[in-house]
Amino acid sequence: MAQLIATAFVSQDGVMEAPGGEDGYRNAGWTFKDIDFVEEAYELKAMEQQQAGSLMLGRRSYQAFAPVWPSMEAEFPRYNAMPKYVVSTTLDPADLVTDWGRIDILRGVDDVAAAKDQASEPIIIHGSGELVRSLTDAGLVDRFHLLVFPVLLGAGKHYFSAADKAAQRLDLVDSAVYANGVQKLVYDVVR
Repeated sequence: MAQLIATAFVSQDGVMEAPGGEDGYRNAGWTFKDIDFVEEAYELKAMEQQQAGSLMLGRRSYQAFAPVWPSMEAEFPRYNAMPKYVVSTTLDPADLVTDWGRIDILRGVDDVAAAKDQASEPIIIHGSGELVRSLTDAGLVDRFHLLVFPVLLGAGKHYFSAADKAAQRLDLVDSAVYANGVQKLVYDVVR
């Protein structure tokens, strides 16, 4: 069974919306506004690409990444080559791009569990807040890779679920703090 790893940029107060500048959010681009670029803060992203066996995205993240990532061969060579899963109840196979390798549509939590059972290498989920919240609530996420930025955003889409549920313990397995205030936090989910 593959390890399911959720990775994201989050604000100190847990917001994950529009870190790169996507339209429609008042604080779009918050990962680079008034925060110095420190290369080593992003080494986690390179490691993820090397360790992952497949990439999983929710529909909205897929629709944001699919027009851009296939042309970014220098930045994402392994992601572009590896199999991908898109979790969506609305996408039709005809809606998928044809220049990004194998892409399978999964229709829900049960399909994700089956894909996880069949895979042998880690599956990494980028962004995809709604999907991560759903899979976390279903007990399918095994690890979180977070880059926490020193900013409070208040309103916006939060990375973690607000569902009323039993506490879920996390085990910190790696961490670092960088000169720009960004924190790397890697947690395993304790079962």
